[in-house]
Order: sequence, then C-alpha cells, then structure tokens
Amino acid sequence: MECEKLIILWTSGDKDTALNMVLMYTLKANSNKWWKECRLITWGPSNKLVAEDSEVRIMLKQIMDTGVKVEACKRCAEGLGVEEKLTDFGIDVKMMGEPFTEYLKDPSYRIITI
Repeated sequence: MECEKLIILWTSGDKDTALNMVLMYTLKANSNKWWKECRLITWGPSNKLVAEDSEVRIMLKQIMDTGVKVEACKRCAEGLGVEEKLTDFGIDVKMMGEPFTEYLKDPSYRIITI
C-alpha cells in the first residue's frame, strides 16, 4: 500500500523550527496537495509555543484554513496549563496515545517527527 497521508508529530518548542520547517512544510504540503491528507499533532513543548506565540498561531491558523486537522496531546496541554487556549483556538485536544498508535499501525500514513 502506498503512503498517501502525512502526519507530522511536532514536539519541539523551538520557534525557528516551528516557523521555518514544521509550519512552512505543513502549509505547502497541504496547499499544493502533495499528500491526500495532512495532519499535525502538537505534543509537549510545541503545545506551549502555540498557546503563547502569536506569530506561530497566525501561521497555524493559515494551515488549519487549508484543511489540515490539528490535534494536541491532552495530558501535555494540561501539564503545561494550555489546554483551554488550544481548545479555544480550534485544536482537537485529546488523549493521543491510542490514536497515535493507530496512525503508526496504518500503512497508508507516513509519519515524521520534529
């Protein structure tokens, strides 16, 4: 089975990495239809960066407007005190262990981590 769907697991809290790789690639990949489906999962420090940085949120909003589904790890968001901010922004905040495991098992997904 050919990989047709992309999941980007974003764990870095580094703003330069977010703007110049994670968000840029996600936006271009989905806008240019390089993949049939793109998903972005924020996990750990990336949750805090999204909640606290307006420049990151502006670019993330552009990505969401192209149809990319954004999911966040609930446990991490709770621990960092940012769950409400992420939910209010339109991110699907949930326990990610089981869904992520299912993505890993699904051969139609290509998963990259940053």
